[in-house]
Amino acid sequence: MHAWVVDRPGPVEREPLAFVERPAPMPGPGELLVHVRACGVCRTDLHVAEGDLPVRRPGVTPGHEVVGVVAGIGGGVSGWASGDRVGVAWLRRTDGTCRYCVRGAENLCPASEYTGWDADGGYAQYTTVPAAFAYRLPEAVDDVALAPLLCAGIIGYRALLRTSLPPGGRLGLYGFGGSAHLCAQVALAQGATVHVLTRDEASRGLALQLGCASAGGAFDAPPEPLDGAILFAPAGDLVPVALRALDRGGVLAVAGIHLSDVPALRYESELFYEKELRSVTSNTRENGREFLDLAARYGVRATTHPYPLSEAQRALADLKAGRFDGAAVLVNDL
Repeated sequence: MHAWVVDRPGPVEREPLAFVERPAPMPGPGELLVHVRACGVCRTDLHVAEGDLPVRRPGVTPGHEVVGVVAGIGGGVSGWASGDRVGVAWLRRTDGTCRYCVRGAENLCPASEYTGWDADGGYAQYTTVPAAFAYRLPEAVDDVALAPLLCAGIIGYRALLRTSLPPGGRLGLYGFGGSAHLCAQVALAQGATVHVLTRDEASRGLALQLGCASAGGAFDAPPEPLDGAILFAPAGDLVPVALRALDRGGVLAVAGIHLSDVPALRYESELFYEKELRSVTSNTRENGREFLDLAARYGVRATTHPYPLSEAQRALADLKAGRFDGAAVLVNDL
């Protein structure tokens, strides 16, 4: 098969990925072999390619928003058949026995593994996934539209939960890419008022089209105090900005796996009145199933920009440069 691998981590402008031929993987015990049909392009892939997240094994294939079909079944797997539609997401494996897994917080498992970081992902013709961590997907939605839901959507939903937004609350979204524009649709469907703060003019237009109440610059003050906010942009200097925008008792959730340094915070204006700053770490499988159910119920749809799989490096460069709103999706053209 053909696959992209992280060859020399560094700035995407220097083309850190290499396009290689390698044997198609074999599913191990408890695993499915997946023929990849589409794979979303996530900012985490960019962090892995550029070395912000050091690769956990050399030559890893990125990609963790995979839509495909079952092409092989490992020993001990039941409930799946060849040809079944399947989704592969970021969380690949946990130990299932640690104190976090036992209490329902498997996203905090110290032994957790991740698709496209610890194991090869979807920037390839084939990949594997533990059957226990694979998602069943609705047939009514096409591959390209589904792919971003499998990380951008799920993580956005997890971040929304972390804000503890009250019913009918006022939500601020800082950055408005693949994850934020899906999160906004869920929040709006649940009755929230959503304000978007982003540097990108096209993204501001998309926010208004989706029904958000306002769309301003990343460092602008929203038109009203916020009950909750999510920082999707990997920019630590926006943390104090977002905290100042919160009303009393408001919560800021930082959704990214990588964030530049946060400047010093002023207690009186940015943390007092029981404001809270929370991080988001991956998601549980239950979060994933809940989100996919809500997405089907609310008609959540990604704004997508398809790229051939053979042009994955260009897609990452365009993501970094902000050349599209919504989400890029690689389509298997090989």
